[in-house]
Amino acid sequence: MEQSVITAVLSDRDYERLSRLIYCECGIKMPPTKKVMLEARLRKRLRVLGLATFGRYCEYLFSPEGLENELISMIDVVTTNKTDFFREPKHFDFLTTVAVPELISLYGAGVRRDLNIWSAGCSTGEEPYTIAMVLSEFRDAHPPFEFMVLATDISTKVLERAAKAVYKMERAETVPPLLKKKYLLRSRDRQKNLVKIAPELRPCVRFRRLNFMDEDFEMRGPMDLIFCRNVIIYFDRPTQERLLNRLYDHLIPGGYIFMGHSETLSGLRVPLVSAGPTVYRKPL
Repeated sequence: MEQSVITAVLSDRDYERLSRLIYCECGIKMPPTKKVMLEARLRKRLRVLGLATFGRYCEYLFSPEGLENELISMIDVVTTNKTDFFREPKHFDFLTTVAVPELISLYGAGVRRDLNIWSAGCSTGEEPYTIAMVLSEFRDAHPPFEFMVLATDISTKVLERAAKAVYKMERAETVPPLLKKKYLLRSRDRQKNLVKIAPELRPCVRFRRLNFMDEDFEMRGPMDLIFCRNVIIYFDRPTQERLLNRLYDHLIPGGYIFMGHSETLSGLRVPLVSAGPTVYRKPL
C-alpha cells in the first residue's frame, strides 16, 4: 500500500534529483541540510496533485508534462521570499541624496528621460513600492522628474501578490507615518486590517517574471539603478559571480547596484567599485 501524503518520506535519491534540478533551473544550492525543509514544502504540491509519495511526484515532475506544467509551481514552493517595506533604510537615503542627483547630472536621468530602476528579486513587492514612494517624494521636491521601476522575481505566486498591492496592516509598520498616510489606503472594512498601495503609485511599478538563469533577461535598455538585495546569498560563488557580472552588463556606466547587508563582493571577480556600505557603482 502506498504511503499517505502525511507520512510520505523524501528519499535521498529523489532529493538528489530535485536538488540538481533546482540548481540547474534557478541557481539555488540545496545542501543535505535543506532536505527536511524541501520535504515539508513539497508536501503542499503532493496534496494539490493528489499524489501519495514523493517518488510519484518526481515521476510526474520529470516527465515532459510535469516539466511544462509543474516546474514553475515547484519553484514557487522552493524559493524563499522575505522582504519588508523600507528594509535597510540607509539605502533609500543614499538613493535620493547621492545616486539620483549624480545620475541627473550625468545623463539627465529622470529629467530628459525616465530614471530606470530594477528591483531584482522583488518578492511580494514591498521593495519596489518603497522605491516608488521615495522617488515620488523626490519628484514632488524636484520637478520635473519621472521614473519607472521594473520589479522581477522567479516566483509567479509572489508576483501575483505584489501586483494586487494589498498588505496586512502590520506589514506597513516600517513605513514612515507621513508616507503611510500619503501612499497607503486603509480597507473600508477595518476588521480586515488591510492597506492598499495608492493608485497613483502603482503605475510606477511594472512586475515581470524573470529567472536569473535565463540566457536572455529581455531588457529594453540599460538600468540606472539595480536593487539586488539578499538574493545572491542563496547561490554558490560561481553563480554569484556570473549573476553579478550579468547585472553589471545591464547597468549604465556610473549606475549603482544596492546589495543586502550580509552580502559582499569580496573574492568575486566583478568590476564594480564600492560607493558606500553594500552600495557599488559601475565605473564611468
